[in-house]
Amino acid sequence: MDIRLLDILVCPLCKGPLRHDRTARLLSCRADRLSFPIRDGIPVMLESEALPWRDDTDAPATEAPHA
Repeated sequence: MDIRLLDILVCPLCKGPLRHDRTARLLSCRADRLSFPIRDGIPVMLESEALPWRDDTDAPATEAPHA
């Protein structure tokens, strides 16, 4: 993912900063406790695609919740 793109991306919900996790391919918002996936190098910044963080940690979930 292009580092210049990371400089301008913000959380689509709160407009806060995002943290990039290269190994998990996620952009995470600490304020909303959500992570947005990066697919094929493109961040998917849709609330419906966001992954909730685990309740007991300060880290993003790394897999989609099971329905």
